[in-house]
Amino acid sequence: MTTFTDSAQLHLDALASADARRGAWDAFATLGLPTTADEVWRYAPLGEFDLESFTLVSSRATPTLSPLAQALGERAGLVVRLVDGYLSSVEGDLAGVGVDSVESGWSGNYDSDAFSLLNCALAPATVVVRVAENVSVAAPIVIVHTVTSGAVFPQVRISLGRSSRASVVDYVDGGRDALVVPLSEYELAENSSLELSTYQRLDTSAWHFARSTAYLGRDARLRQSVISIGGHYNRSRNDAEFLAPGGENELRTTFLGSQDQVHDFRTRQFHHAGRTRSTLLSKGAVADHSRSVYTGLIEIDKGAKRTDARQTNHNLLLSPHAHADSVPNLEIRENDVMCAHASSVGPLDELQRWYLESRGVARDDAERLMIQGFFYEMLATLPGDLADVVERDLGEVLGQVRIVTP
Repeated sequence: MTTFTDSAQLHLDALASADARRGAWDAFATLGLPTTADEVWRYAPLGEFDLESFTLVSSRATPTLSPLAQALGERAGLVVRLVDGYLSSVEGDLAGVGVDSVESGWSGNYDSDAFSLLNCALAPATVVVRVAENVSVAAPIVIVHTVTSGAVFPQVRISLGRSSRASVVDYVDGGRDALVVPLSEYELAENSSLELSTYQRLDTSAWHFARSTAYLGRDARLRQSVISIGGHYNRSRNDAEFLAPGGENELRTTFLGSQDQVHDFRTRQFHHAGRTRSTLLSKGAVADHSRSVYTGLIEIDKGAKRTDARQTNHNLLLSPHAHADSVPNLEIRENDVMCAHASSVGPLDELQRWYLESRGVARDDAERLMIQGFFYEMLATLPGDLADVVERDLGEVLGQVRIVTP
């Protein structure tokens, strides 16, 4: 049987130019995989993870699109399709928007992140979506990732020029018994605006280690939604770097856990510059024996005056065997700022359920109505087609779980 290391070495040996990739591979070999002794990994089920059991996907597969992926692309102005991290096709044409597949070259520093180092070493290429200066894109850009099996390492960079506007949906599905390690960067130039929705709907056997970093220039605005339903273990780290005054980031993360899934969300808003604003809202529900983790860090640099940063995390427990951890953190090195955090973990509200039952609503229906209401504000900010898809998927998962509340 070919191990992961064997397949990775064969892939690197076959590349004509692999110096930078080998540097990342060597850095990974030195660092090694994380363990639960590392604070940032203490909640992860790493004892179940065996990297060597996966084989690197190093060639293009024939794309097989799910009906869901096809539906998301029907009303898009541009559809970018990737299969196992390889650019498969670009459908449509939008003035001022370009799509390229280029050799990896990242501005981020991933030296302390083993999975990001693996991505830098083994990704097929960086798929770059560029929006030119002063271009406002009315129709959405849809990026569809189809995962077959094995270990895949997609890289995507979205770059907005000065005073540009765009809406992007990034969707991933498939991946039975797969290892999926995406790495994404979002570059927002001065006065640009990006509405970004990322939806992860992998098979519940997949391991998913995702990381994204947004770089916001002066007066740039990013409204970002991250939704996760799939994966056996789903780890999603979302960072924002405020590089100049006036930047704004609204981040919403949504998840629903069932069976023995683990949803592990990490966020970091780093305010290097003053007069910047970040608003984070994370909401999720865990049923059966599933677990969730939310760890958020707001970091405000010295001199970043008049920063406004807030994070909120709410978790619903739908089973006595489900568990949620919430760990908000603040690191503030400036006085003239506004900062707040809040979190809650608990079952459905008994009084609300009693009210619905007193109006003739059956208990099961009342509980599902309450869960739908819990998620409503998260779905309300999604593009119409995606909101319909996510709502349908949430309903499908909820229909398969047994809700057990006090």
